[in-house]
Amino acid sequence: MQSSMTHAAGSPSAVSTVAVPSGKTAKSPLRVAFLLTSMPVGGAETLLVNLIDRLDKSRFLPEVCCLKEQGPLGEELAKRIPVHHGMTRGKFDVAVLGNLTRLMRERKYDAVITVGCGDKMFWGRLAAKRAGVPVIACALHSTGWPDGVGRLNRLLTGITDAFIGVAESHGKHLVSGERFPEEKVFVIPNGVDTSRFSPNRDKAALRSKLGLPADGPVTTIVAALRPEKNHRRFLDIAKKVNDSHPASRFVIVGDGVEREGLESYTRELGITDQVQFLGNRSDIPEILSASDFFMLTSDNEAAPVSIMEAMSCGLPIVASDVGSVHEMVVQGKTGFVCDLDVDDFSNRLNQLIEDPGLADTMGQAGREHVVSNGSLEVMVEGYENLIESIYEQKRPSAADL
Repeated sequence: MQSSMTHAAGSPSAVSTVAVPSGKTAKSPLRVAFLLTSMPVGGAETLLVNLIDRLDKSRFLPEVCCLKEQGPLGEELAKRIPVHHGMTRGKFDVAVLGNLTRLMRERKYDAVITVGCGDKMFWGRLAAKRAGVPVIACALHSTGWPDGVGRLNRLLTGITDAFIGVAESHGKHLVSGERFPEEKVFVIPNGVDTSRFSPNRDKAALRSKLGLPADGPVTTIVAALRPEKNHRRFLDIAKKVNDSHPASRFVIVGDGVEREGLESYTRELGITDQVQFLGNRSDIPEILSASDFFMLTSDNEAAPVSIMEAMSCGLPIVASDVGSVHEMVVQGKTGFVCDLDVDDFSNRLNQLIEDPGLADTMGQAGREHVVSNGSLEVMVEGYENLIESIYEQKRPSAADL
């Protein structure tokens, strides 16, 4: 593919075929609103916090708008930037359009970026158009894996300047699967803070703090406890691997609607002593550094940040071959991508447990891969360049200002 699909938006050369401006724009700093439903503790929301915190504040003044409640991460962000919320009372509350339009006019936004699909993607763009916002874009973290954009959201393609995918295959899907114009599709890879997610920690001390044994292999999953993450598969793998390696332990980080059922299933399998449910945590780098392996057993993904965080901490990966995971996990080099089959997962994890040298080599390669291709700096630069590029194209001429 050509045009926007030939370069990631964060690449040093250019943002697609659009020239990247140097220095400040004519109207700088730009007021940028990120619009989403809420901000619970999740991958996309954490990415947004990292992005907002690192935007160049001499060029951008970020704000957040939540259609519903702020959520824990929204409350934290509100200590640093404006966070607006309570725009709607429910799915069929058409007053949301007026509420958003008024907010956008009052705040005089230069750019609105909706995050995710669904209502926020529809109402956010429609309100931005009514309010005369120059730049309208959509950041799509999981479109098609499993979420779809839907007919109503496609109707607003004409007023949208950019659709942002998180990986090359994801960007191609936005063109071929969602039928967005190729020239409007940009790829900005997800990024992680490689200084915060690093392998340089005292593993023994961290394990002691978490109540994990000092020796024995530890495998961790970080994912919301939702059906599509398929933690039951993770538990089935834990049972099978534990039969071969009784000293192995398995850590589940995250919370959600599936928790009670998963804890019950753990008891059914007879592995309650081998599995720890830690719930939502803020010390993910420390938990990963206390682990030996990272596993993700999802049925659907786009470009999961948790995998990149684990790789940045030097862990080899065993993950489902879904979405663009194969672009992140280089088969046989930084880990293994697996069929959605318990035996395949179990065999790969056993292979790593039984070959520490291979595990170490993969962990080091994974760290190097993230530092080179998936750093937070690359992601932030991609958003900065894209917003400025579109604004420069659309801003009023000097005579009109």
